[in-house]
Amino acid sequence: MISPQIEKLLIKFFHKTISSNEMEILDDWIKKPNNQSIFKDYVKTHYAITLGMHDSNLDEIKENLLTEIRKEKSLFYSSRLRVLYKYAAVAVLFLGIGYLLQQGVLNNNETLLIPEEKTITLKMENGDIKVISEDGDIKVTDVSGTIVMQQEGTRLVYNNEVTAEKLKYNTLTIPYGKRFDIVLSDGTHVFLNSGSSIKYPIQFIPGNPRKVFLEGEAFFDVSKDEKHPFIIEAQGLDVKVLGTKFNVSTYPNDIETEIVLVEGSVSLNSSENKSKGKQDVILKPGSKGTFDNFRHTISTQNVNTSIYTSWIEGTIVFRNTPFDDIIKKLERQYNVTIINNNKDLAKETFNASFEIDKETINEVLHYFNKAHQINYQIINNKIVIE
Repeated sequence: MISPQIEKLLIKFFHKTISSNEMEILDDWIKKPNNQSIFKDYVKTHYAITLGMHDSNLDEIKENLLTEIRKEKSLFYSSRLRVLYKYAAVAVLFLGIGYLLQQGVLNNNETLLIPEEKTITLKMENGDIKVISEDGDIKVTDVSGTIVMQQEGTRLVYNNEVTAEKLKYNTLTIPYGKRFDIVLSDGTHVFLNSGSSIKYPIQFIPGNPRKVFLEGEAFFDVSKDEKHPFIIEAQGLDVKVLGTKFNVSTYPNDIETEIVLVEGSVSLNSSENKSKGKQDVILKPGSKGTFDNFRHTISTQNVNTSIYTSWIEGTIVFRNTPFDDIIKKLERQYNVTIINNNKDLAKETFNASFEIDKETINEVLHYFNKAHQINYQIINNKIVIE
């Protein structure tokens, strides 16, 4: 239940008659977690009624809906409206795009982009390549017939009871457009994002550090073992932990490697900095460490970690993100090629959130086209922005 005052303010908000003082009251109310779901329900109900009343005029529905969605861009200019428009835009986008697609409004006479399907691969110690299907059930055994690894849905799980005298490596490679995860023999859980590859021992050797090699992006939930530090080598940067949760982004074409710490403690250093006697940089929970891959410098800052880790749950979040960086992430998540011929657009920043498991690249393109007037064409299955 909500008070009559808040209900009145919600009505004023939807009818665009709310004053700045009233907006402050509503803003304070919506910041409370329990009230956010109430606000979302009001948004959905409001626009469901609007759509029903105007069903005979889809063009008007479309224009009214997209006008509301455009408000998300106003996040750049008004922090007071930030929370309200965030939830309004998400609710309207969820309700409206599905409705418009169902009615055939958004895809009339338009070429749909069909991403190329690629496969996940596992390179074995002997060089053999196995193709991993998301619904497969492969098993790998040693010479004695003991199961070393088996697949459980979209996860590879390594046996922690197998003993080894020397390190033998597997390499798991995830193509653009897919995600996968793996449980290493020590119990460490690794979530791999699109376009990523990890090289790791089939079994870790007692008395030696647990070391893996990452290219791309992964979230690590490291099993604690004080005697055996866990080390990730990422483009010359060593990320060292004992037991913690953190995200590492180290794509080859990016100029920076980013480590975002959710829980625990992480130390950062490069082999070059170590040779110069430089001390490790220690991250605290809620902070991001950025390693410049060319200057070999490390900087830190406090961040909202959920923005960097939401991809695990199938959501990518952009906050004040340059369009060039958005393009890179969309290419990786959807396995598409985007050519941006609009140089002025490249550095412009945007706010947006997409559920990559539910929204297709075509729906994402529609959002940018309608909400931000970004024009594009699909030519030879490539996205060309003018």
